[in-house]
Amino acid sequence: MTVRVRIAPSPTGNLHIGTARTAVFNWLFARHHGGQFILRIEDTDTARSRPEYTQNILDGLTWLGLNWDEGPFFQSERLDLYRQAVQTLLDKDLAYRCYCTPEELEKMREAQKARKEAPRYDNRHRNLTPEQQAQFEAEGRKPVIRLKIDDDREIVWRDRVRDTVTWKGRDLGGDMVVARAAQGDEPFGQPLYNLAVVVDDIDMNITHVIRGEDHIANTAKQILLYEALGATVPEFAHTPLILNQKGQKLSKRDGVTSIWDFKEMGFLADAIANYMTLLGWTPPDSTQEIFTLPEAAKEFDLDRVNKAGAKFDWDKLDWINSQYLHQIPNEELVNVLIPHWQSAGYAFDAEADKAWLLQLTEMISPSLKRLSDAVKESRLLFGENLTFDDKGSAQMQQEGAKEILQAVLEELNNYPNLTVEEAKAIVDRVTSEKNVKKGLVMKSLRAGLTGELQGPDLMQSWVLLHQRGVDKVRLQQAVNS
Repeated sequence: MTVRVRIAPSPTGNLHIGTARTAVFNWLFARHHGGQFILRIEDTDTARSRPEYTQNILDGLTWLGLNWDEGPFFQSERLDLYRQAVQTLLDKDLAYRCYCTPEELEKMREAQKARKEAPRYDNRHRNLTPEQQAQFEAEGRKPVIRLKIDDDREIVWRDRVRDTVTWKGRDLGGDMVVARAAQGDEPFGQPLYNLAVVVDDIDMNITHVIRGEDHIANTAKQILLYEALGATVPEFAHTPLILNQKGQKLSKRDGVTSIWDFKEMGFLADAIANYMTLLGWTPPDSTQEIFTLPEAAKEFDLDRVNKAGAKFDWDKLDWINSQYLHQIPNEELVNVLIPHWQSAGYAFDAEADKAWLLQLTEMISPSLKRLSDAVKESRLLFGENLTFDDKGSAQMQQEGAKEILQAVLEELNNYPNLTVEEAKAIVDRVTSEKNVKKGLVMKSLRAGLTGELQGPDLMQSWVLLHQRGVDKVRLQQAVNS
Protein backbone atom coordinates (compact mmCIF):
# COMPACT_ATOMS: atom_id res chain seq x y z
CA MET A 1 0.00 0.00 0.00
CA THR A 2 1.27 3.45 -0.94
CA VAL A 3 0.77 5.96 1.84
CA ARG A 4 -1.32 8.93 0.74
CA VAL A 5 -2.02 11.79 3.14
CA ARG A 6 -3.45 15.26 2.68
CA ILE A 7 -3.60 18.70 4.21
CA ALA A 8 -6.93 20.42 3.59
CA PRO A 9 -6.96 24.03 4.86
CA SER A 10 -9.91 26.35 4.44
CA PRO A 11 -9.07 29.72 2.80
CA THR A 12 -11.10 31.71 5.32
CA GLY A 13 -7.95 33.08 6.94
CA ASN A 14 -4.17 33.05 6.70
CA LEU A 15 -2.18 29.87 7.29
CA HIS A 16 -2.20 29.39 11.07
CA ILE A 17 0.51 27.59 12.99
CA GLY A 18 -1.92 24.84 13.99
CA THR A 19 -2.71 24.04 10.36
CA ALA A 20 0.95 24.36 9.44
CA ARG A 21 1.97 21.92 12.19
CA THR A 22 -0.63 19.44 10.86
CA ALA A 23 0.87 19.92 7.40
CA VAL A 24 4.36 19.23 8.78
CA PHE A 25 3.25 15.96 10.40
CA ASN A 26 1.51 14.83 7.21
CA TRP A 27 4.56 15.73 5.09
CA LEU A 28 6.94 13.92 7.45
CA PHE A 29 4.75 10.81 7.51
CA ALA A 30 4.46 10.74 3.73
CA ARG A 31 8.19 11.19 3.20
CA HIS A 32 9.07 8.62 5.87
CA HIS A 33 6.97 5.98 4.09
CA GLY A 34 7.81 7.03 0.53
CA GLY A 35 4.23 8.15 -0.02
CA GLN A 36 2.39 11.16 -1.41
CA PHE A 37 1.46 14.44 0.27
CA ILE A 38 -1.64 16.02 -1.28
CA LEU A 39 -2.90 19.58 -0.98
CA ARG A 40 -6.63 20.25 -1.03
CA ILE A 41 -8.29 23.64 -0.54
CA GLU A 42 -11.67 23.35 1.18
CA ASP A 43 -13.25 26.50 -0.23
CA THR A 44 -16.95 25.65 -0.23
CA ASP A 45 -17.61 28.38 2.36
CA THR A 46 -18.07 30.96 -0.37
CA ALA A 47 -19.07 33.72 2.05
CA ARG A 48 -15.73 33.64 3.92
CA SER A 49 -13.25 32.16 1.43
CA ARG A 50 -10.87 34.65 -0.20
CA PRO A 51 -8.31 34.26 -3.03
CA GLU A 52 -5.72 36.12 -0.94
CA TYR A 53 -6.07 33.55 1.84
CA THR A 54 -5.57 30.74 -0.68
CA GLN A 55 -2.40 32.42 -1.90
CA ASN A 56 -1.23 32.93 1.69
CA ILE A 57 -1.67 29.20 2.34
CA LEU A 58 0.24 28.22 -0.79
CA ASP A 59 3.02 30.71 -0.08
CA GLY A 60 3.25 29.67 3.57
CA LEU A 61 3.56 25.96 2.82
CA THR A 62 6.15 26.70 0.13
CA TRP A 63 8.14 28.94 2.50
CA LEU A 64 8.23 26.14 5.08
CA GLY A 65 9.56 23.69 2.47
CA LEU A 66 6.42 21.51 2.44
CA ASN A 67 6.31 20.61 -1.24
CA TRP A 68 3.15 18.73 -2.25
CA ASP A 69 2.94 15.89 -4.76
CA GLU A 70 -0.59 16.49 -6.03
CA GLY A 71 -2.88 19.49 -6.07
CA PRO A 72 -3.91 21.97 -5.07
CA PHE A 73 -7.41 20.60 -5.56
CA PHE A 74 -10.33 22.97 -4.90
CA GLN A 75 -13.59 21.70 -3.46
CA SER A 76 -15.47 24.46 -5.26
CA GLU A 77 -14.57 22.71 -8.53
CA ARG A 78 -15.81 19.31 -7.33
CA LEU A 79 -19.44 20.03 -6.41
CA ASP A 80 -20.84 17.57 -8.98
CA LEU A 81 -18.90 14.77 -7.29
CA TYR A 82 -20.47 15.61 -3.92
CA ARG A 83 -23.96 15.84 -5.39
CA GLN A 84 -23.54 12.39 -6.91
CA ALA A 85 -22.61 11.06 -3.46
CA VAL A 86 -25.71 12.67 -1.89
CA GLN A 87 -27.89 11.10 -4.57
CA THR A 88 -26.26 7.72 -3.90
CA LEU A 89 -27.15 7.99 -0.21
CA LEU A 90 -30.75 8.86 -1.10
CA ASP A 91 -31.00 6.02 -3.60
CA LYS A 92 -29.72 3.55 -0.99
CA ASP A 93 -32.25 4.89 1.55
CA LEU A 94 -29.39 5.84 3.87
CA ALA A 95 -30.36 9.50 3.75
CA TYR A 96 -33.62 11.42 3.49
CA ARG A 97 -35.14 14.84 2.97
CA CYS A 98 -35.87 16.81 6.13
CA TYR A 99 -38.33 19.71 5.82
CA CYS A 100 -38.04 21.15 9.34
CA THR A 101 -38.06 24.93 9.46
CA PRO A 102 -35.53 26.88 11.54
CA GLU A 103 -38.38 27.87 13.85
CA GLU A 104 -39.34 24.24 14.42
CA LEU A 105 -35.78 23.26 15.14
CA GLU A 106 -35.36 26.13 17.59
CA LYS A 107 -38.59 25.17 19.39
CA MET A 108 -37.32 21.58 19.60
CA ARG A 109 -33.99 22.72 21.09
CA GLU A 110 -35.71 24.96 23.65
CA ALA A 111 -37.88 22.05 24.79
CA GLN A 112 -34.80 19.83 25.15
CA LYS A 113 -33.03 22.57 27.08
CA ALA A 114 -36.03 22.88 29.44
CA ARG A 115 -35.80 19.13 30.08
CA LYS A 116 -32.03 19.55 30.63
CA GLU A 117 -31.27 17.33 27.67
CA ALA A 118 -28.39 17.72 25.24
CA PRO A 119 -29.60 19.45 22.04
CA ARG A 120 -30.10 17.04 19.16
CA TYR A 121 -32.30 16.52 16.14
CA ASP A 122 -35.06 14.06 17.05
CA ASN A 123 -35.21 12.49 13.56
CA ARG A 124 -38.85 13.49 13.20
CA HIS A 125 -38.78 13.53 9.39
CA ARG A 126 -36.89 10.27 8.92
CA ASN A 127 -39.98 8.29 7.90
CA LEU A 128 -42.21 10.79 6.16
CA THR A 129 -44.87 9.37 3.86
CA PRO A 130 -45.02 10.49 0.23
CA GLU A 131 -48.14 12.46 1.13
CA GLN A 132 -46.37 14.31 3.95
CA GLN A 133 -43.47 15.14 1.68
CA ALA A 134 -45.87 16.42 -0.98
CA GLN A 135 -47.60 18.61 1.61
CA PHE A 136 -44.29 20.16 2.71
CA GLU A 137 -43.31 20.73 -0.91
CA ALA A 138 -46.63 22.43 -1.54
CA GLU A 139 -45.90 24.75 1.38
CA GLY A 140 -42.70 25.79 -0.39
CA ARG A 141 -40.37 24.20 2.14
CA LYS A 142 -36.86 23.42 0.90
CA PRO A 143 -35.44 20.26 2.51
CA VAL A 144 -31.95 19.56 3.79
CA ILE A 145 -30.53 16.06 3.34
CA ARG A 146 -29.81 14.05 6.48
CA LEU A 147 -27.84 10.83 6.89
CA LYS A 148 -29.56 8.25 9.06
CA ILE A 149 -27.62 7.52 12.25
CA ASP A 150 -28.47 4.52 14.39
CA ASP A 151 -28.53 5.65 18.03
CA ASP A 152 -27.52 2.16 19.15
CA ARG A 153 -24.54 2.03 16.79
CA GLU A 154 -21.09 2.01 18.36
CA ILE A 155 -18.41 3.64 16.20
CA VAL A 156 -14.97 2.31 17.05
CA TRP A 157 -11.61 2.95 15.45
CA ARG A 158 -8.00 2.40 16.41
CA ASP A 159 -6.43 5.82 16.39
CA ARG A 160 -2.71 5.86 15.60
CA VAL A 161 -2.17 8.39 18.40
CA ARG A 162 -5.01 7.77 20.86
CA ASP A 163 -5.40 3.99 20.60
CA THR A 164 -9.02 2.79 20.65
CA VAL A 165 -11.65 5.52 20.37
CA THR A 166 -15.36 4.76 20.82
CA TRP A 167 -18.40 6.89 20.08
CA LYS A 168 -22.07 6.12 20.57
CA GLY A 169 -24.40 6.95 17.71
CA ARG A 170 -26.77 8.66 20.14
CA ASP A 171 -24.01 11.15 21.03
CA LEU A 172 -23.73 12.52 17.49
CA GLY A 173 -26.71 14.85 17.70
CA GLY A 174 -29.25 12.91 15.68
CA ASP A 175 -29.39 12.32 11.95
CA MET A 176 -26.66 14.41 10.34
CA VAL A 177 -27.22 17.10 7.70
CA VAL A 178 -25.03 16.31 4.69
CA ALA A 179 -26.44 18.86 2.22
CA ARG A 180 -28.07 22.25 2.63
CA ALA A 181 -31.49 23.18 1.32
CA ALA A 182 -31.62 23.99 -2.38
CA GLN A 183 -31.74 27.64 -3.41
CA GLY A 184 -33.19 27.03 -6.87
CA ASP A 185 -34.72 24.13 -8.75
CA GLU A 186 -32.01 21.61 -7.80
CA PRO A 187 -33.13 18.60 -5.73
CA PHE A 188 -30.83 19.64 -2.88
CA GLY A 189 -28.29 22.32 -2.05
CA GLN A 190 -24.58 22.51 -1.37
CA PRO A 191 -23.07 19.45 0.34
CA LEU A 192 -21.61 20.12 3.79
CA TYR A 193 -18.13 19.66 5.24
CA ASN A 194 -18.30 16.08 6.53
CA LEU A 195 -19.65 14.69 3.27
CA ALA A 196 -17.28 16.67 1.04
CA VAL A 197 -14.25 15.58 3.10
CA VAL A 198 -15.20 11.91 2.87
CA VAL A 199 -15.93 12.05 -0.85
CA ASP A 200 -12.59 13.77 -1.48
CA ASP A 201 -10.66 11.31 0.64
CA ILE A 202 -12.29 8.38 -1.17
CA ASP A 203 -11.66 9.91 -4.60
CA MET A 204 -8.03 10.74 -3.73
CA ASN A 205 -7.34 7.32 -2.18
CA ILE A 206 -6.27 8.82 1.14
CA THR A 207 -4.87 6.07 3.37
CA HIS A 208 -4.18 8.06 6.55
CA VAL A 209 -5.99 11.09 7.93
CA ILE A 210 -3.68 13.00 10.27
CA ARG A 211 -5.31 16.02 11.89
CA GLY A 212 -5.94 17.79 15.20
CA GLU A 213 -7.81 16.20 18.07
CA ASP A 214 -10.59 18.78 17.70
CA HIS A 215 -11.78 16.68 14.72
CA ILE A 216 -12.47 13.51 16.73
CA ALA A 217 -16.25 14.02 16.78
CA ASN A 218 -16.16 14.59 13.00
CA THR A 219 -14.28 11.33 12.58
CA ALA A 220 -17.13 9.31 14.11
CA LYS A 221 -19.58 10.90 11.66
CA GLN A 222 -17.23 10.49 8.72
CA ILE A 223 -16.71 6.80 9.39
CA LEU A 224 -20.48 6.35 8.99
CA LEU A 225 -20.26 8.16 5.65
CA TYR A 226 -17.35 6.02 4.42
CA GLU A 227 -19.38 2.93 5.23
CA ALA A 228 -22.56 4.32 3.67
CA LEU A 229 -20.67 5.05 0.44
CA GLY A 230 -19.14 1.56 0.43
CA ALA A 231 -15.56 2.78 0.82
CA THR A 232 -12.58 1.58 2.84
CA VAL A 233 -12.16 3.62 6.00
CA PRO A 234 -8.66 5.18 6.22
CA GLU A 235 -6.54 5.09 9.34
CA PHE A 236 -6.87 8.07 11.65
CA ALA A 237 -4.35 9.90 13.83
CA HIS A 238 -5.52 12.80 15.95
CA THR A 239 -2.61 14.96 17.00
CA PRO A 240 -2.49 17.07 20.18
CA LEU A 241 -3.54 20.68 20.13
CA ILE A 242 -0.95 23.45 20.49
CA LEU A 243 -1.42 25.10 23.88
CA ASN A 244 -0.26 28.31 25.50
CA GLN A 245 1.66 28.35 28.76
CA LYS A 246 -1.63 28.25 30.70
CA GLY A 247 -2.60 25.01 29.02
CA GLN A 248 -5.28 26.65 26.89
CA LYS A 249 -5.65 26.34 23.13
CA LEU A 250 -3.28 28.73 21.41
CA SER A 251 -5.07 31.80 20.04
CA LYS A 252 -4.40 35.28 18.67
CA ARG A 253 -4.38 36.56 22.24
CA ASP A 254 -1.08 34.70 22.69
CA GLY A 255 0.54 36.78 19.96
CA VAL A 256 0.25 33.99 17.43
CA THR A 257 -1.69 34.33 14.22
CA SER A 258 -0.44 33.20 10.83
CA ILE A 259 2.78 31.59 9.70
CA TRP A 260 3.51 34.76 7.73
CA ASP A 261 3.50 36.71 10.97
CA PHE A 262 6.31 34.48 12.23
CA LYS A 263 8.28 35.33 9.09
CA GLU A 264 7.72 39.05 9.68
CA MET A 265 8.78 38.64 13.31
CA GLY A 266 12.18 37.49 12.06
CA PHE A 267 11.98 33.72 12.25
CA LEU A 268 13.60 31.53 9.61
CA ALA A 269 11.53 28.96 7.74
CA ASP A 270 13.86 26.09 8.67
CA ALA A 271 13.66 27.05 12.35
CA ILE A 272 9.85 27.25 12.34
CA ALA A 273 9.57 23.90 10.58
CA ASN A 274 12.08 22.38 12.99
CA TYR A 275 10.19 23.72 16.01
CA MET A 276 6.84 22.48 14.73
CA THR A 277 8.16 18.92 14.48
CA LEU A 278 8.74 19.09 18.24
CA LEU A 279 5.21 20.35 19.00
CA GLY A 280 3.75 16.97 19.81
CA TRP A 281 6.40 14.58 18.49
CA THR A 282 9.38 13.18 20.35
CA PRO A 283 12.35 12.04 18.21
CA PRO A 284 14.00 8.69 19.03
CA ASP A 285 16.95 10.62 20.45
CA SER A 286 15.04 12.93 22.78
CA THR A 287 18.14 15.10 23.24
CA GLN A 288 18.25 16.01 19.55
CA GLU A 289 16.44 19.26 18.87
CA ILE A 290 17.99 20.61 15.70
CA PHE A 291 17.21 18.86 12.42
CA THR A 292 15.96 19.68 8.94
CA LEU A 293 12.64 18.36 7.66
CA PRO A 294 14.32 15.62 5.56
CA GLU A 295 16.34 14.57 8.61
CA ALA A 296 13.20 14.45 10.76
CA ALA A 297 11.34 12.48 8.08
CA LYS A 298 13.83 9.63 8.40
CA GLU A 299 12.83 9.20 12.04
CA PHE A 300 9.19 10.30 12.05
CA ASP A 301 6.32 7.97 12.75
CA LEU A 302 2.98 8.34 14.46
CA ASP A 303 3.91 6.04 17.35
CA ARG A 304 5.99 8.84 18.86
CA VAL A 305 3.31 11.53 18.60
CA ASN A 306 2.15 12.52 22.07
CA LYS A 307 -1.42 12.44 23.35
CA ALA A 308 -0.98 15.44 25.64
CA GLY A 309 -1.25 18.98 24.32
CA ALA A 310 1.96 20.60 23.09
CA LYS A 311 2.83 23.84 24.91
CA PHE A 312 4.17 26.63 22.74
CA ASP A 313 7.45 27.92 24.15
CA TRP A 314 8.68 31.23 22.73
CA ASP A 315 12.07 30.89 24.45
CA LYS A 316 12.70 27.52 22.83
CA LEU A 317 11.63 28.81 19.43
CA ASP A 318 14.02 31.77 19.83
CA TRP A 319 16.83 29.40 20.74
CA ILE A 320 16.18 27.11 17.77
CA ASN A 321 15.98 30.11 15.47
CA SER A 322 19.28 31.42 16.79
CA GLN A 323 20.97 28.09 16.01
CA TYR A 324 19.95 28.35 12.37
CA LEU A 325 20.64 32.07 12.19
CA HIS A 326 24.19 31.70 13.50
CA GLN A 327 24.95 29.16 10.78
CA ILE A 328 24.37 31.74 8.04
CA PRO A 329 27.61 33.30 6.77
CA ASN A 330 27.70 37.03 7.42
CA GLU A 331 28.13 37.67 3.70
CA GLU A 332 24.69 36.08 3.19
CA LEU A 333 23.15 37.32 6.41
CA VAL A 334 23.71 40.98 5.56
CA ASN A 335 21.45 40.59 2.51
CA VAL A 336 18.76 39.03 4.70
CA LEU A 337 18.99 41.85 7.25
CA ILE A 338 18.88 44.72 4.76
CA PRO A 339 15.08 44.48 4.23
CA HIS A 340 14.55 44.62 8.00
CA TRP A 341 16.65 47.78 8.29
CA GLN A 342 14.84 49.28 5.32
CA SER A 343 11.43 48.48 6.82
CA ALA A 344 12.52 50.24 10.00
CA GLY A 345 13.18 53.38 7.97
CA TYR A 346 16.95 53.45 8.51
CA ALA A 347 18.74 55.62 5.97
CA PHE A 348 21.47 53.94 3.91
CA ASP A 349 22.35 52.89 0.39
CA ALA A 350 22.21 49.11 0.19
CA GLU A 351 24.90 48.96 -2.51
CA ALA A 352 27.19 51.87 -1.64
CA ASP A 353 27.17 51.05 2.08
CA LYS A 354 27.47 47.28 1.64
CA ALA A 355 30.94 47.01 3.22
CA TRP A 356 29.79 49.06 6.23
CA LEU A 357 26.61 46.98 6.58
CA LEU A 358 28.69 43.81 6.50
CA GLN A 359 30.83 45.08 9.39
CA LEU A 360 27.65 45.94 11.28
CA THR A 361 26.32 42.44 10.63
CA GLU A 362 29.55 40.87 11.87
CA MET A 363 29.24 42.87 15.10
CA ILE A 364 25.62 42.08 15.96
CA SER A 365 25.11 38.59 14.46
CA PRO A 366 26.32 36.62 17.53
CA SER A 367 23.61 38.22 19.68
CA LEU A 368 20.70 37.79 17.27
CA LYS A 369 17.85 35.41 18.09
CA ARG A 370 15.53 36.70 15.38
CA LEU A 371 16.29 38.59 12.20
CA SER A 372 14.13 41.42 13.50
CA ASP A 373 16.50 41.80 16.47
CA ALA A 374 18.91 43.48 14.05
CA VAL A 375 16.66 46.55 14.04
CA LYS A 376 16.93 46.97 17.79
CA GLU A 377 20.58 45.96 18.00
CA SER A 378 21.70 48.49 15.40
CA ARG A 379 19.22 51.34 15.78
CA LEU A 380 21.79 53.55 17.58
CA LEU A 381 24.17 53.33 14.63
CA PHE A 382 21.92 54.90 12.01
CA GLY A 383 21.35 58.62 11.62
CA GLU A 384 23.36 61.59 12.87
CA ASN A 385 21.27 63.20 15.56
CA LEU A 386 21.70 62.10 19.15
CA THR A 387 18.77 61.37 21.44
CA PHE A 388 19.42 60.69 25.11
CA ASP A 389 17.42 58.30 27.23
CA ASP A 390 17.17 59.01 30.97
CA LYS A 391 20.33 57.15 31.88
CA GLY A 392 22.30 58.64 29.01
CA SER A 393 21.18 62.14 29.95
CA ALA A 394 22.08 61.54 33.59
CA GLN A 395 25.53 60.36 32.56
CA MET A 396 26.18 63.60 30.70
CA GLN A 397 25.47 65.47 33.93
CA GLN A 398 28.24 63.59 35.74
CA GLU A 399 31.18 65.76 36.74
CA GLY A 400 33.86 65.70 34.05
CA ALA A 401 31.78 63.88 31.44
CA LYS A 402 31.68 66.68 28.89
CA GLU A 403 35.36 67.48 29.42
CA ILE A 404 36.17 63.87 28.67
CA LEU A 405 34.21 63.98 25.42
CA GLN A 406 35.90 67.24 24.42
CA ALA A 407 39.26 65.57 24.93
CA VAL A 408 38.13 62.61 22.81
CA LEU A 409 37.07 65.01 20.04
CA GLU A 410 40.52 66.63 20.06
CA GLU A 411 42.18 63.20 19.87
CA LEU A 412 39.99 62.23 16.89
CA ASN A 413 41.55 65.00 14.80
CA ASN A 414 44.59 62.74 14.51
CA TYR A 415 42.59 59.79 13.11
CA PRO A 416 40.99 60.22 9.69
CA ASN A 417 40.49 56.45 9.81
CA LEU A 418 39.83 54.75 13.11
CA THR A 419 40.46 51.13 14.11
CA VAL A 420 39.35 49.34 17.25
CA GLU A 421 42.92 49.37 18.56
CA GLU A 422 43.23 53.11 17.96
CA ALA A 423 39.88 53.73 19.68
CA LYS A 424 41.08 51.82 22.73
CA ALA A 425 44.30 53.85 22.71
CA ILE A 426 42.31 57.10 22.72
CA VAL A 427 40.34 55.90 25.75
CA ASP A 428 43.54 55.01 27.59
CA ARG A 429 45.17 58.39 26.85
CA VAL A 430 42.11 60.40 27.91
CA THR A 431 41.79 58.33 31.08
CA SER A 432 45.43 59.01 31.93
CA GLU A 433 45.46 62.70 30.99
CA LYS A 434 42.25 63.51 32.86
CA ASN A 435 43.27 61.31 35.80
CA VAL A 436 39.81 59.72 36.00
CA LYS A 437 38.54 56.18 36.24
CA LYS A 438 38.27 54.33 32.96
CA GLY A 439 34.64 53.49 33.73
CA LEU A 440 33.72 57.17 33.67
CA VAL A 441 35.38 57.57 30.28
CA MET A 442 33.65 54.49 28.82
CA LYS A 443 30.19 55.43 30.13
CA SER A 444 30.54 59.03 28.99
CA LEU A 445 31.77 57.92 25.59
CA ARG A 446 28.87 55.47 25.14
CA ALA A 447 26.36 58.12 26.19
CA GLY A 448 27.98 60.64 23.87
CA LEU A 449 28.00 58.30 20.89
CA THR A 450 24.63 56.55 21.34
CA GLY A 451 22.63 58.49 23.94
CA GLU A 452 22.30 55.37 26.06
CA LEU A 453 24.43 53.29 28.43
CA GLN A 454 23.78 49.88 26.90
CA GLY A 455 24.22 48.51 23.42
CA PRO A 456 26.58 46.57 21.15
CA ASP A 457 30.33 46.51 21.63
CA LEU A 458 31.37 50.13 22.23
CA MET A 459 34.68 50.13 20.37
CA GLN A 460 33.27 48.43 17.30
CA SER A 461 30.25 50.74 17.37
CA TRP A 462 32.53 53.75 17.56
CA VAL A 463 34.54 52.60 14.55
CA LEU A 464 31.35 52.11 12.53
CA LEU A 465 30.05 55.54 13.47
CA HIS A 466 33.44 57.04 12.58
CA GLN A 467 33.30 55.45 9.13
CA ARG A 468 30.00 57.21 8.53
CA GLY A 469 31.36 60.52 9.87
CA VAL A 470 28.79 60.47 12.64
CA ASP A 471 30.92 60.10 15.78
CA LYS A 472 32.25 63.65 15.79
CA VAL A 473 28.80 65.11 15.12
CA ARG A 474 27.25 63.22 18.02
CA LEU A 475 30.09 63.88 20.44
CA GLN A 476 29.86 67.61 19.71
CA GLN A 477 26.09 67.49 20.29
CA ALA A 478 26.73 65.81 23.63
CA VAL A 479 29.29 68.39 24.66
CA ASN A 480 26.87 71.18 23.75
CA SER A 481 23.91 69.57 25.50
